[in-house]
Amino acid sequence: METSKTTLRFADLPNRADTTFAIEPDAAQRAEIAESLGIPAIRKLRFNGLIRAEGKHDWVLFADLGATVVQDCVITLEPVTTRIDQKIKRTYLSDIEDPLIGEVEMPEDDTVEELPTTLNLVDVMTEALALALPDFPRADGAELGEAIFTEPGVAPMRDEDTRPFAGLSSLKDALEKKDESGA
Repeated sequence: METSKTTLRFADLPNRADTTFAIEPDAAQRAEIAESLGIPAIRKLRFNGLIRAEGKHDWVLFADLGATVVQDCVITLEPVTTRIDQKIKRTYLSDIEDPLIGEVEMPEDDTVEELPTTLNLVDVMTEALALALPDFPRADGAELGEAIFTEPGVAPMRDEDTRPFAGLSSLKDALEKKDESGA
């Protein structure tokens, strides 16, 4: 069964057949999603896949997320365009431990969620896109320079001076030179 709906009720889905979906937001919807994610633009966005029953009460979503997004460079603030292509999997379980009761360990599978009554596919797509966005987009050739601040007449401290083993390395070199000279 193929659906054009973006909100699905699990109770209405067939248990014996996959439910396929394809979502391609228009320009206005992409602009709304971009604003919610705090990025300048989403040029292309598609989310297609299927939902399959897993046993009597559980469901699995498999999808492909494709997007072309524009973000601000973290250094120059120039626009950076990134292509995203990701496989998405979400497992919705009807019987899941309540994390508010007692001690609970983090599950190894972070795609497992509690089975909701309805599933908004646009929300799943937006969440997957948010997780796939580069954390620190950089324009080509953009590098973070070194800022040096100090009082007049004082030798500035550089990045290399803050590395914990930099002093040990120079001490080791001095000791090796001393040993080689026979002193």
